[in-house]
Amino acid sequence: MADDIKNEVGSSETPAYWRAQEMLLLQQVMALAGKNFSPEPVFKEMLHLLSELLGLNRGRIVLINEGEKSGSIKHAYGLTREEIGRGKYAFNEGITGRVLATGQVVIVQNIDKDPVFLGRVVARENLPEGQVAFLALPVQIGHKTVGVLACHRIRLRSRPLADDITILRILTTLVGQFLHLQSYLEEKTRALSMQNDLLTKALHADATRYGIVGNSPELLRAISELERVSDATASVLLLGESGTGKELFARALHLASPRRDKPFIKVNCAAIPDSLFESELFGHEKGAFTGASAMRAGWFEQANDGTIFLDEIGEMPLLMQTKLLRTLQEGIITRLGGKSEIKINIRLVAATNRDLAAEVSRGQFRQDLYYRLNVIPIHLPSLASRRSDIPVLAMHFLNKVNQVNQRNINLTADAIAMLEDHNWPGNIRELSNMIERIVLLAQKSSMSAKDLELFFSASAEENLALAGGHSATEDPRDHAVAFSYAIRPYVSAESHSPEILTKALAQAGGNKSRAAQVLGLTSRQFNYRLKKMGLE
Repeated sequence: MADDIKNEVGSSETPAYWRAQEMLLLQQVMALAGKNFSPEPVFKEMLHLLSELLGLNRGRIVLINEGEKSGSIKHAYGLTREEIGRGKYAFNEGITGRVLATGQVVIVQNIDKDPVFLGRVVARENLPEGQVAFLALPVQIGHKTVGVLACHRIRLRSRPLADDITILRILTTLVGQFLHLQSYLEEKTRALSMQNDLLTKALHADATRYGIVGNSPELLRAISELERVSDATASVLLLGESGTGKELFARALHLASPRRDKPFIKVNCAAIPDSLFESELFGHEKGAFTGASAMRAGWFEQANDGTIFLDEIGEMPLLMQTKLLRTLQEGIITRLGGKSEIKINIRLVAATNRDLAAEVSRGQFRQDLYYRLNVIPIHLPSLASRRSDIPVLAMHFLNKVNQVNQRNINLTADAIAMLEDHNWPGNIRELSNMIERIVLLAQKSSMSAKDLELFFSASAEENLALAGGHSATEDPRDHAVAFSYAIRPYVSAESHSPEILTKALAQAGGNKSRAAQVLGLTSRQFNYRLKKMGLE
């Protein structure tokens, strides 16, 4: 092909000939790059064409060794295996090392007269006699030097040196772009591989048969305790921090028991006003009180032959604790306003994040009920104590939220590691909220640890200060933006006073969802606080 060009454009030393050679080289390299994602064949052919078409011999691409201040020859043409093996350079060592360290082009007009030139790779006797030049140009990604493109050049030629430098600059740009593309593809491949591994682990985790995600020793220990007592009829008390998944464990206990085909009733004691407790739990007869227009079976009656789960049992009033104890001891209930006793057969599972023993000592919880409930205590692990489950949980929530919202957001390996390092005071509920927020607010498909920093930026104290800090003339929607890039903080049920709740609701024009957003709460959390304080 080179002979055809020579015949077409004339003498091999004319500018037209060299331009044709340059165009042929670029055309061949670009065509090959369009067919290959691997840099090896592209770089090898590029260095080959530099030698064959332009006479720039023994080309090599030196890349910086990861985590080191040195570089090694990774791609070459015209060098033996032994010569390539000798091509290792510390920063500022020889010409190549200087380019690696400074990112500046270095041109050696005569290698025999340059004291910095090492001649490490090719022995001088293996090079042509006469003046030999050495050209070394930095390969950069963005403004960061990642390698060097270098070659030998016979100095006494009619082709201008500036033309060689120009074509080499073009090729170093191509090399940098190709390396950047390779790095991006490798990162995406690693992320997808990690995602597949996490999904596979989640699929095969022992706990998944109960809908509980994870397989850490702490989690499996709690599940093992649960399964050992699943056939018993004694009450079970689930203990642990808020957000550790007590409802899931209660349901798992039900599914593992002989009552699995019977009702499972969940009751949140903290959401029931004191005046309605008896009616809610035990039901009422028609006319038992104003508004009781018909008989209603209570939660205990509806759970007959099955399992009833009393969440936040520490919130139950003392009077109701007495009636609950009688029901557990005798297995009977009496509807409010009724006279007949109703026999029931239920398995009670209770849960609390309070220290009930301390509540007993303060006289705020009945001691005899405490002993009745505490027959089989199971301690649920916090998320901080089962960090190995965080990646699997994160992928579980990510896939769930992606599917619900028809999005396709991914987390990189360093983002998953960042989630795993966080303390998660709100446990699984906080992690779930974080993943939901990431998916809904993400502005690109792949989120890295740097992208996640914004979501961790606001502290609970800042959010609470913001909740009570606006004037009556300010629009709460303006303040809601402050929570857009921060994880919703974990706060207790008593975190907001009645004044703060009503003020937020007033500022939001009666819109509960907007008021909840202003306070950094979910709508469910906001409504729960309203009900508990009798503000609904």
